[in-house]
Amino acid sequence: MIALACGLLAANLYYAQPLIAAIGADLKVADATLGLIVTVTQIGYCLGLLFVVPLADRLENRALVCGMVAVAAVAMACAGLAREVEPFFVAVTVAGLSSVGAQILVPMAAHLAPEGRQGRVIGTVMAGLLTGIMLARPASSALAGLGDWRLAFLIPAALLAVLAVALWLLLPRHRGAGTGSYGAILASMLELFRAEPLLRRRAFYQACLFCAFNLFWTAAPLLLQRRFGLSHEGIALFALAGAGGALAAPIAGRMADRGLIGRGTVIAMGAVGISFALTVPALALGSVLAIAVLAIGLDAGTQGNQVLSQNVVYGLRPHARGRINALYMSLMFSGGAVGSAMAPLLFVRGGWPACVAAGTALALIALIAFAAERRG
Repeated sequence: MIALACGLLAANLYYAQPLIAAIGADLKVADATLGLIVTVTQIGYCLGLLFVVPLADRLENRALVCGMVAVAAVAMACAGLAREVEPFFVAVTVAGLSSVGAQILVPMAAHLAPEGRQGRVIGTVMAGLLTGIMLARPASSALAGLGDWRLAFLIPAALLAVLAVALWLLLPRHRGAGTGSYGAILASMLELFRAEPLLRRRAFYQACLFCAFNLFWTAAPLLLQRRFGLSHEGIALFALAGAGGALAAPIAGRMADRGLIGRGTVIAMGAVGISFALTVPALALGSVLAIAVLAIGLDAGTQGNQVLSQNVVYGLRPHARGRINALYMSLMFSGGAVGSAMAPLLFVRGGWPACVAAGTALALIALIAFAAERRG
């Protein structure tokens, strides 16, 4: 149930990604700023990570999660009904902020897991979350093909309303062990960030990979539409293939339980860089199938490193998992927001090769930084 809930919540950040051209045309958004349609949602998510998720260490988690899901349902409905760009941006920002309920559920699942099985539990929950992310794109493209882009917000809003009730009925009660005021909890996050170099490093690695991930998936629909003439349904099928990358999450979880975190990290980072780079010859051959296969490799690398990194940071201070998760995920999604924002600009200015150069460089930077950590 937690895995399903995480998937539905995380999907809110990505329904718009393959529809940016349709939304932009309807709401009159300039081509160079189409990335803002996705970026503002992720900015909202980052704000929620910093100011809502830390409350999981102090408040009753079930009530907090259900409240966030209910707000997300209303915000998604407002986005689907918006007729002007400003109310749309406000609605998706609130939707992003309230979708952080997923990041309260992930450490909650780790807390409920028996000792020695946390890697597998995190991997299972993350597989649900990542499946939601990857299925969000084909689902929204398919719904847009049936009607228009608004259905891609209104249908999820109805599902979130049902989810809020289901979680209230099925989740166990769990109160965080933290004490002190809300301000003291926020202030303690700065101390956690300063005192935990592994948290800083792991957040940086994943921010680089997630930036490349979002760069790819924001620019790919533009490439598929303009170079190959794919319809919403065709883009949906392409995005559906990418969902296979979520299968890497349980595998990474088992590697973490076996102590193979370093080896898994190198494999994950290499998969992102190599997969992104090989899309250039695949494009030269005119093969959409080859690009789809490489998308699976890119997704698998990003999601595998995510599970490995979360296993590391959750073990630092178990009593502060909510705040640690807030710091880690906010930095990761900041990287993702940068990738979403710069993708249309790179695509307009330099075409797909410019996107590939940036994405491959990001994976290489992460790998070099990790190699420096290992030497240290």
